[in-house]
Amino acid sequence: MSGVEESEEVGASSRIEQQSALGTMATLRRGFELSPEIRVGLGLTIALAVVATVGRVIIPFVVQQTTDNGILAEGGPDVAFVARAIGIAAGVVVVTSLAQYAVNVRLFTAAESGLATLRMKAFRHIHDLSVLTQSTERRGALVSRVTSDVDTISMFVQFGGLMLLISAAQIFLATVLMVVYSPILALVVYLCFVPLVFLVRRFQPMLGRAYGAVRARVGDMLGAISESIVGATTIRAYGVEERTAERIDASIEEHRASAIRAQIRSVIAFVSGQAFAGFTTAVVLVVGTVLATRGQITLGELLAFLFLVNLFTQPVLMATEILNEMQNAVAGWRRVIGVIDTPADVSDPGDDGVVQQRGPITVRFDGVSYAYPGGDLVLRDVDLTIPPHTKVAVVGETGSGKTTLAKLLTRLMDPAGGRVLLDGVELRRIAFRSLRERVVLVPQEGFLFDADLADNIRFGKPTATDDDIALAITELGLDAWIEGLPHGLATQVGQRGESLSAGERQLVAIVRAYLADPDLLVLDEATSAVDPATEVRVQRALDGLTRGRTSVAIAHRLSTAEAADVVVVVDRGEIVEVGAHRELVGAGGVYSRMHDSWSAQQAG
Repeated sequence: MSGVEESEEVGASSRIEQQSALGTMATLRRGFELSPEIRVGLGLTIALAVVATVGRVIIPFVVQQTTDNGILAEGGPDVAFVARAIGIAAGVVVVTSLAQYAVNVRLFTAAESGLATLRMKAFRHIHDLSVLTQSTERRGALVSRVTSDVDTISMFVQFGGLMLLISAAQIFLATVLMVVYSPILALVVYLCFVPLVFLVRRFQPMLGRAYGAVRARVGDMLGAISESIVGATTIRAYGVEERTAERIDASIEEHRASAIRAQIRSVIAFVSGQAFAGFTTAVVLVVGTVLATRGQITLGELLAFLFLVNLFTQPVLMATEILNEMQNAVAGWRRVIGVIDTPADVSDPGDDGVVQQRGPITVRFDGVSYAYPGGDLVLRDVDLTIPPHTKVAVVGETGSGKTTLAKLLTRLMDPAGGRVLLDGVELRRIAFRSLRERVVLVPQEGFLFDADLADNIRFGKPTATDDDIALAITELGLDAWIEGLPHGLATQVGQRGESLSAGERQLVAIVRAYLADPDLLVLDEATSAVDPATEVRVQRALDGLTRGRTSVAIAHRLSTAEAADVVVVVDRGEIVEVGAHRELVGAGGVYSRMHDSWSAQQAG
């Protein structure tokens, strides 16, 4: 990796990580702001959760009543009273079961709606980020933020959130009944659980860090796996299957180790809770027996209290599980929020943006400079004016800044200094919909989607008919190529266009651009993957495409420069020569030396 790329990655990655450096409560608040559907009808859901809890706390009350006033009633057991109490309890349990069902459905619906919104916001914001920021993370890691990280949130909101509501209501009602039956025993319960509260508070940040590491390792693992799948051909070609497998194994091992560390911390918290629960029950039984022998509490009340202790300790123990899920979810939420809250450094001015008229276009670079984060300038004070209807070829050595010029011109990135203007209007002020209509980039590698050829070409103009596509192919002289494909325009290209050769993929990208009919065409070494015979045919078609338009070709082969009206020579981030091909060849400068070297290679 070059120094520029390293500084680019470190700089933009740190921006994303800074966005996710939120505390637990701040993360939850921000998460609910981004998914407002989760809070819709929350009051009714909480009310239903309270009703659902009544069925649980009614059992201790029934036990106490049937014991003291039924089984141990004066004059002998009162079977009718016991039957009535059990009947009432059964009816309450049915009602509370229905309420719990409603809580589950409402939470599930609200959670899925809110998290679908979160996924869409994250996905769309990723596309709003500049190419620079997107390239700082592995594609698999970005995908994990929209998929698996959101899944962890879903599990917590649907199940952890449900248990949190029910547990809170259960603890409250159990506490009220415990105080009613025996304030002394209620105090004993709370005194026994005070140390657990401090333990949980101590474990919370530890669990947060542990699960944050797990989510990060998931992203790294998915990134390594996706890279190995996409680059399978290169891996096999160079015989590095073993080294690749070692990289993947290492990422899987790191994920395993981090997951185990997180689970160990979670188990410690859970086991500690169980120990405190058992200790509390034992203490309550001893103290309650003493109180019962002194007549301060009845047998029924003691039995009911023991049930209440169980109802109290269950949600407290569940709190450790909820804490586990919550920290995992918060870690996932932080990573998603880290993407969404990363400023879109190349943003659409939206409704305030300028919408330009179509037609001949003038380009001007006014003192433009650019540096990748943490790196030196790769472009310095570039001043250049490109009149309408001009064919421009930008040439230079590898790393001279040619491609950076193309990205700035198409606003995939914004300059660090100076301005890029179209017809006198700075690019930052032009609405994206207008800019994308007027300016089209054909990159070095035309990306194809897993669809047929016609659908891939139609990306250049979504409203194009099959006749429009066929006409574009004819005008480019590519009929014979299309007819030679198995199913013509219906040919499936496969993932990333793997069913086609590199040259054929580039032909598709060129047809896309032709169909888009832009005012300014930017070709970033667009013919670099095309064989010489095809290049002649495509170059002839491109001559027709660029006629009457402003065009800028980032030229690797100087044959492109020979056909241009103006040649711009970039050297070490600066424009050192501008002029016609013949003028520059005879000037004895940088271009002349490049042309002599290229001509010698062609002759050889």
